Amino acid sequence: MKPLNSILSAAISTLVVSTGVDAAGIPAEKPQSMDEMWKIIQAQQQQIDSMTKKLEAVAQKPATGEVSNLERKTNVLTEEVEKLRTELVVPEKVEYKSAYGLGPAASKVYQASKGLSLGGYGEANYQARVNDQGGRDEDGNVKNPNNADLERLVIYAGYKFTDSILFNSEIEFEHGTTGEGGEERGEVSVEFASLDFFINRMANVRAGMVLMPMGFINQIHEPPFYFGNNRPEVEKRIIPSTWHENGLGLFGELLPGLTYTTYVVNGMNARGFASSGIAEGRQGGSQAMAEDLAYVGRMDYAPAFVPGLSVGGSAYLGKSGQNQFFGGQKADVMTELYEAHLQWKYRGVEFRTLGSFGHIGNAALLSASNLAADNGNGVIGSENYGWYSELGYDILPHFLQDTTQYLAPFFRYERLDTLAKVPVGQLDDLTKDIEIFQIGMNYKPIPNVVIKADYRNFNQKAGTSPDDFNLGVGFIF
Repeated sequence: MKPLNSILSAAISTLVVSTGVDAAGIPAEKPQSMDEMWKIIQAQQQQIDSMTKKLEAVAQKPATGEVSNLERKTNVLTEEVEKLRTELVVPEKVEYKSAYGLGPAASKVYQASKGLSLGGYGEANYQARVNDQGGRDEDGNVKNPNNADLERLVIYAGYKFTDSILFNSEIEFEHGTTGEGGEERGEVSVEFASLDFFINRMANVRAGMVLMPMGFINQIHEPPFYFGNNRPEVEKRIIPSTWHENGLGLFGELLPGLTYTTYVVNGMNARGFASSGIAEGRQGGSQAMAEDLAYVGRMDYAPAFVPGLSVGGSAYLGKSGQNQFFGGQKADVMTELYEAHLQWKYRGVEFRTLGSFGHIGNAALLSASNLAADNGNGVIGSENYGWYSELGYDILPHFLQDTTQYLAPFFRYERLDTLAKVPVGQLDDLTKDIEIFQIGMNYKPIPNVVIKADYRNFNQKAGTSPDDFNLGVGFIF
């Protein structure tokens, strides 16, 4: 049998070559990929097991400096293995980039070699009403007070079982608390939770609770990646973000730069439709009625010959009656929603524009039912629409060369009407015909953290709505 020193030297030399760790346990050169790190861990573990057996064999002999030295070096290498195992699950450096239609933080699991992946985001803001605050209620309190809110804290949890099967989810805590007076005081909800089955580049399967692939914000709503403290009103009132339902579908890339997503999901519930929009018709995957199903599909194209440009559109079609009676009559309530969008990011310029149009069947019956029941939902528009355009520009490179910080003033214009067309015999509510002018600034001291300030001016065809000044912070991890 070889002398113990020779065995030790050979083992240590092999480990130094394979792992880049010297005899003192100091990393010399880190692995360049997760696959490489996993191979290193497996090789290390085999060699440590061998060295441990040799230690057990010599442990029966009187203690010597040689044995102590071997124990120390084995312990150092064992600690290094544990460190690498930790980095395998939670990498020291993460490249934040969107994947398969999800936000950068939500996409971390797609970069993992295997196992658990954690991420998340949060945002908090202060809102000051600038002019008319809507008067006072019967108790003498201001109807639209200034307010401060921990709007949401989100945890992404994903798990990569194999190279072809992974789970991803988003759990959201709203308004800093729960269970104190209803949804407006805060709630905990699952925004999405789905299994992805990767088959090939052109066709992959997703099943579970899924985000509706419509617009910009519904899928990518992490605060560093949109302007202003509040999401665009068009993508809240016309496209009811955040919108998620239970479903099954396909996603993939048909040609370079040409991607698609399509699902069959449970339909909406027309009981929640109101003059303010269809948002309360979302079922959110919570014991959802599925008498009626719906189809949603999206396609995007990012041409390689125009850097930073992306164009696309989406459509949602499905019945929302859910085999229910409205005013004594059963109604299908065919619901349609369409949108088209364009985005261009180039040399600090960021431009977005989006337009959306919706149609609701049986709007006359729904309106009559609401008014008869006096349920507060009011007249239902048979048609609705909204559009917005925004432009921002990162000015900081003109003042600080090679900086990773970001400072972009922006402007956004929105126009929307949830009652663009009302049923014959019903009165239009002109307070739903709104235009919004917004200016503001986003500052990122690091790419993961954003500080925002903006001012919004609301104009309605009838009545008044208070302008607001907003200041807030957001982050991803």
